[in-house]
Amino acid sequence: MSTNNDGLVAAWAEMDSPLGALRVVATAEGLRSVAFVAPGEGLPRRPAAAPLAATGPRDDAHPFVAGALAALRAYFVGDCDAAQLPPLDLRGTPMQRDVWNALLQIPAGTTRTYQQIADAVGRPRAVRAIGAAVGANPVGVLVPCHRVIGAKGALTGYAGGLDRKRWLLAHEGAMLPIDVRGGALSRA
Repeated sequence: MSTNNDGLVAAWAEMDSPLGALRVVATAEGLRSVAFVAPGEGLPRRPAAAPLAATGPRDDAHPFVAGALAALRAYFVGDCDAAQLPPLDLRGTPMQRDVWNALLQIPAGTTRTYQQIADAVGRPRAVRAIGAAVGANPVGVLVPCHRVIGAKGALTGYAGGLDRKRWLLAHEGAMLPIDVRGGALSRA
């Protein structure tokens, strides 16, 4: 992951997914953002990604954008490991980057708790800070923050909403706790 350029958007594109539109944003250094687009707004739900999407040309053929679109399409048709990610241009604190790298190590179909991520990055007492770093992940779906759950197996916050998180985990075949409210999205 590179953090040494000016961060200007080189290109962006949008694609439809089973969970709604996704916007992909790339800089000259790599993939910078993947975020769900709020219906009717044309802007990502994740406010931090909005300034990125407002600049640069729409270009589905840009190598980093095309690579992300291909990885997302593969993911949604069942190749949930999406091993062929384009280079990433993730900007954050050293701890955030450590957490995002740890997320990339979680295999599809499995989950980790915030405590397990804290242990993995060598900060076992910083669970809340780890949760904040997971929540700040700018590359949703491909940097799989949706695979992180609460200590007792509860589904906790997700920028795309808990229904999307539940769907993504079910799509990957992850064992989920029983939701007595029956709020899971169908995979059809």
